[in-house]
Amino acid sequence: MSRLPVMASKRVLASSSVENVPEGAPVQKKIRNDLDLPKPAATVIGTKRPQTATRPPAVKPGRSAVAATVAVGPSTGVRMASMASTTAKEVRKPTSTNAAATGAPRRKAWDLKGRVSDMEGKIFNYQTKLRTITQENDTLKESLTQERTTRVELASEVRRQKSQISEYKNELEAFSGVREELDKVSSERNIIQKQLTNLEGKYKVMETLRDSQEVELQTLKMKLSVQESTLTRLQEEARVLRETVAQQKDDLYAGEMERRRLHNTVQELKGNIRVFCRVRPLVGGGLSKHIQLTPNDNTTIKLAKTEESHTGKTADTHKNYNFSFDRVFGPQASQQEVFDEISLLVQSALDGYNVCCFAYGQTGSGKTYTMEGDEFDQTRGVIPRAVQQIFKAAAKLGEQGWEFSFTASFVEIYNETLRDLLFTGKAGKRPEYEIRKMAENGVTITNLTYTRVDCEDQVLGLIALANQNRSTAQTVQNDRSSRSHSVFQLDIEGANAGRDVKCKSTLCLVDLAGSERMVKSQSQGDRFKEMTAINGSLSHLGIVITALANKESYIPYRNSKLTYLLQGCLGGNSKTLMFVNIAPEPDSFGETLNSLRFASKVNECIIGTAAANRK
Repeated sequence: MSRLPVMASKRVLASSSVENVPEGAPVQKKIRNDLDLPKPAATVIGTKRPQTATRPPAVKPGRSAVAATVAVGPSTGVRMASMASTTAKEVRKPTSTNAAATGAPRRKAWDLKGRVSDMEGKIFNYQTKLRTITQENDTLKESLTQERTTRVELASEVRRQKSQISEYKNELEAFSGVREELDKVSSERNIIQKQLTNLEGKYKVMETLRDSQEVELQTLKMKLSVQESTLTRLQEEARVLRETVAQQKDDLYAGEMERRRLHNTVQELKGNIRVFCRVRPLVGGGLSKHIQLTPNDNTTIKLAKTEESHTGKTADTHKNYNFSFDRVFGPQASQQEVFDEISLLVQSALDGYNVCCFAYGQTGSGKTYTMEGDEFDQTRGVIPRAVQQIFKAAAKLGEQGWEFSFTASFVEIYNETLRDLLFTGKAGKRPEYEIRKMAENGVTITNLTYTRVDCEDQVLGLIALANQNRSTAQTVQNDRSSRSHSVFQLDIEGANAGRDVKCKSTLCLVDLAGSERMVKSQSQGDRFKEMTAINGSLSHLGIVITALANKESYIPYRNSKLTYLLQGCLGGNSKTLMFVNIAPEPDSFGETLNSLRFASKVNECIIGTAAANRK
């Protein structure tokens, strides 16, 4: 708690009468005695403990004492000012005493009444001063109380101001965050403003570009309209051309079908065995020089050979061998093209005609490829394509009231022994197979597996099983040479209940083993035995063909299992076609020439006109 200002008052009272001073006493001594009066005691007004005043020095008897009352305040500056005022009064005090001493006569010692009167005067003066000081003290107390109240109010105001300052600080901190956010927003606004300016510029550019593109679009629309009209006209012309081409294709196809029908009719009337020749391409592609095909004639083939003079005296001789068949296929001919030529022949099997197709040629000339082909659709051979056509045609005839049943069998002739290619039992338990002649010049095989089939996939599965069981081996001329003759037979029975018509026929597809020469094949052991059996059966086939061509009375069918099995196809009621396959290599010239000569003999055979087996 701060101190109140000090209010000090000092009074110096001299003797009321100079008469009390002894006569002859020196004046300077009185002044000194007056100056040696004790210092007044200080009175402290406040809540704190009053400070202890310095004990005054002892006053000599007979001298006056001066009392003073000092009020101590909270302010050090005020207290220093009061002390300065008191010091000034003390300095002025000797002047007053000297004046009293010099102004009034000193009372004499015996003038007690005067001296008492002087003392009473001093007492009165002191009492007056005391009352004044008391009043001043009360005033100071009131001032102190007011100061305290003011101080409490000021402290409360200070607390309120501090609280408000704290609130202002919090608001200032919040405002500082807002300021930062405002600065950030202002920065972003400036960036966005720049981007907006750039976008406005780009927009103006895009508007200009759009205007130019609109003009270009209008131009393109005009051009498009012209092009559309032109396109419509061209489409109409193209449609007319397509219709014309389609009509021409239909006409061409109809003409081709008519040609084939007429050709088949001619062949049926002639009663000949039809022969197709197919030339295998070289391994590297192309055709050998010694085989010549006429571009505009697909029925002739020529073999050309140059022979050197043995004596050297004559020039080299050129020999040409010309052959003519029903159709000649070059190396570029596809499997589909080959089958298209025999499709009508296969179709006649559903009409009740017996049909036989077999492939002949030297080993490695492409017989198995022609008859069976590969597993892919484009390279499938005659057998799978014929089966596919039979079932498709049967489905179409079913819409006309026909119902068909099919029975398949697969047999091979290996070393003049019959083997069932559809047999699934153990090899040691194979039964004996025997060819037996039936009525109407037909044949059958005992103990052979005959499987009822209803769709193409079943037949293809049987063909795959037969290929696994067929006898093949690697030779010098062929990596996978067929060592047996395979015969696929599909028996067909049809009935039309609405018309009361029934038909029965057999489709026989034969893949003959290839002829070999000992010099080229270099066969030994089992391969030599197989070669001997193959060449022997093919020789017997040639003998039968020659006998048929010469119209002999006796035909030796029983000399070979092959000719005995094909008896109905060669000399019976059947439509027969033979593929002669030739190899294009120059070193196969001799075998090629023999194959073509044999095919020419077959083509000259007249077996009579086939008749349909209908009831």
